[in-house]
Amino acid sequence: MRNQEIFVSLDIGTTSIKVVVAEYINGNVNIIGVGNEKSRGLSRGVIVDIDETVYSIQQAISQAERKAGVKINEVVVGIPSNKLAIESCHGMIAVASENREITARDVDNVISAAKVRSVPPEREVISIIPEEFIVDGFTGIRDPRGMIGVRLELYASLLTGPRTIIHNIKRCVEKAGLKINELVLQPQAIATVALSPDEREFGTVIIDMGGGQTSASIIYDNQLKYSFVDQEGGDFVTKDISVILNTSLDSAERIKREYGYAVSSQTSSEEYFPVETVGQKEPVRVDEKYLSEIIEARLVQIFETIHEDLGAVDALDLPGGFVLTGGAASLPGVLELAQQYFGEQVRVYIPTQMGMRNPIYTTSMGMIEYVAGLDDIHRIAQGTYNRTTPSTQASTVVSRERTEAPRGFATTPYGGDNRGSKARNVTERPVKQTEQYNYSSFEQAGSSMEDDSMYFEDYQEDSYIPEQIVKEKEPKANGLIARIRAFFATFFD
Repeated sequence: MRNQEIFVSLDIGTTSIKVVVAEYINGNVNIIGVGNEKSRGLSRGVIVDIDETVYSIQQAISQAERKAGVKINEVVVGIPSNKLAIESCHGMIAVASENREITARDVDNVISAAKVRSVPPEREVISIIPEEFIVDGFTGIRDPRGMIGVRLELYASLLTGPRTIIHNIKRCVEKAGLKINELVLQPQAIATVALSPDEREFGTVIIDMGGGQTSASIIYDNQLKYSFVDQEGGDFVTKDISVILNTSLDSAERIKREYGYAVSSQTSSEEYFPVETVGQKEPVRVDEKYLSEIIEARLVQIFETIHEDLGAVDALDLPGGFVLTGGAASLPGVLELAQQYFGEQVRVYIPTQMGMRNPIYTTSMGMIEYVAGLDDIHRIAQGTYNRTTPSTQASTVVSRERTEAPRGFATTPYGGDNRGSKARNVTERPVKQTEQYNYSSFEQAGSSMEDDSMYFEDYQEDSYIPEQIVKEKEPKANGLIARIRAFFATFFD
């Protein structure tokens, strides 16, 4: 865990793009700047127009910079759980240091060995979550650094997602002039702030009700075990109101926020409000019960879909219950409606920080808490751990074709790495280089035939050629000189 640092989270949502600048000091989060811009170029949580999305990101970043008084260069970016795949993976290496002490380099190598598996070309690795290290058969190790061992194993969870979604997010962030510090799955970020340690341990379902989609994620044993995405959200409620009441989207959104309620049985048909409709000069009177029935119909469909999917994986009776969050969860009556489908053990999470008391900021706050709380092992797994020890640097270079093994180490039969052994020791003869040599480097290096003699072992046996064979291979002269030589040769025969 870091002691003091400034973090910036970027939540690219369907309805809005949120940027939160926070100062993390000794475990306490202090919000120093917030930016919120209406999303452009997104549909159902997926980027459909890169240029429009880049513009929205830049506007949100500018708002946060003005309020925080800092220049934003790096951000923590959230990744939606669309078509998320969670797979178990295993890696094993041999500790090759002379004293057999496990270092950060060994941890990095065993993580790289665990990643060596066939990933379809349409998918991309988001992150790898270490679960357990094993040193010489001793299990349950969280951090093996500093321990003595010969064999190091790792059991982890490999998270992969659609390459298109991940690439589009990275592209938008880069075009906005920002550098990605970390990629964090949104359910993992939400679990960090919305759930207690016991809820993360014993099992809890997080229902994130966004504008373009609603996701249900299972957190168990402090890890993300399952995620399901329903392509319906709060924007669909707004569209239903717009279509049925024949009003604009802006008017429908305002009506939903001011007069909307999710449970129609708790509303009155005698309370009216005006609605500006298309084609009518005068506003039309609509009662609150009718509006509530429109809202309830869409939310019921969402909850029924989630209930059916969670029931298929036996996740309706987890000890932690259900936690609602996201912008659509702020609608009055959503909690009561959700309790009708998932039981009484349902609650709504709202951030408690000043100026952030809205469920739309749950993911943004969660990303900051998640990244700030990462230990060295997880940062090594994500590739963000800075090694300062010179001895951990790789001293050898392996052929570029062997991408499955870490640079400078040879692959062992069990799929791990053999640290400290050069690639030329794997086989009896050195591998021929496919790159084009720079012959000027040989002139600068000078004579080193003793060291390079092994590269010519195939030709040393035939290096002696008889003199008579050489004479036969000499090119014969043509023309007048050849005839003169043949004429004088007759006198000496």
